[in-house]
Amino acid sequence: MYMLSKRDDSSTSPVNRNFYDDVMCGLRQTEKSLPSKYFYDAQGDVLFQQIMHCPEYYLTRCEEEILREQREDLAPCVSLGDDVTLVELGAGDGSKTFHLLQCLVSNYKHVTYHPIDISSHILKHLEADLGNKLPELSIDSYHGDYFEGLAALQQQGHTPKVVLFLGANIGNMPKAEAMQFCIRMRSFLNKGDKVLIGFDLVKNPRIIQAAYDDEAGLTRRFNINLLTRMNRELDADFNEELFEHYCHYDPTSGTCSSYLVSLLEHTVLFPEDEIHFDKGELIHMEVSQKYLPSEIDHMASETGFAPVKTFTDKRGWFVDVLWEAK
Repeated sequence: MYMLSKRDDSSTSPVNRNFYDDVMCGLRQTEKSLPSKYFYDAQGDVLFQQIMHCPEYYLTRCEEEILREQREDLAPCVSLGDDVTLVELGAGDGSKTFHLLQCLVSNYKHVTYHPIDISSHILKHLEADLGNKLPELSIDSYHGDYFEGLAALQQQGHTPKVVLFLGANIGNMPKAEAMQFCIRMRSFLNKGDKVLIGFDLVKNPRIIQAAYDDEAGLTRRFNINLLTRMNRELDADFNEELFEHYCHYDPTSGTCSSYLVSLLEHTVLFPEDEIHFDKGELIHMEVSQKYLPSEIDHMASETGFAPVKTFTDKRGWFVDVLWEAK
């Protein structure tokens, strides 16, 4: 068995306590897992931007096509009067949303954009970039959890709003969890408010598999970077060479799962814990759920929304669906 030596400077900063506890909760399970929300440190942001532009990762291009080429149809659907309030969950760098925002700013009196993201680094980039490109746009960002951000906005009043949840982020959770997410999101909205959600559709399994197992190895580096982050921020001693990225797509369920595989039996040390890995043992890193159109409509009806309109890319691989809160 391979064991790394424990360092003497093991101390966990209070600011990382939630991170530490979440990691321990996942790694102590019989089937180990890590919370995918911690992918996005500064290096994780850079790697994900690279993934979005790699040839195999079609999702970004499909949704950008929708937002760019159908923005004139989208704009009146997401406006609830002369004053437009958009809230975006997991805004990222805002590069796709820019097309819609540009159209709204050109056609409506006052547009307020509330990007919510767990990455302070990416929010700073977004604010600077959109501030330069769209100086007329009012930007009020929130760094933190999606629902904390929605709760903060709710306390500011009952301005009609449209919530954007793009990039197929809804697919980063199992179906049952996605249903609960939508129910909770609905609890922060008023009747008549709208949401625009991006869903990746079921398609040729080879196309989906390749998107999460790119030839350049960017997805592998993105997953391994979480080990690097735990070493840096949690005083862990992961040897990154002892793990390999593995992706599996099940076309019968529409579920694409990403794992890290332990290549040797070994133990990883943390300041307060140690985690044993068998050779071949998996860490579940992320799920990417694909949907049938009928499943999307069912989700809307079961979570307090009514389907309004569907926007699809030319190949029919991806949809942005507009729902209204009932």
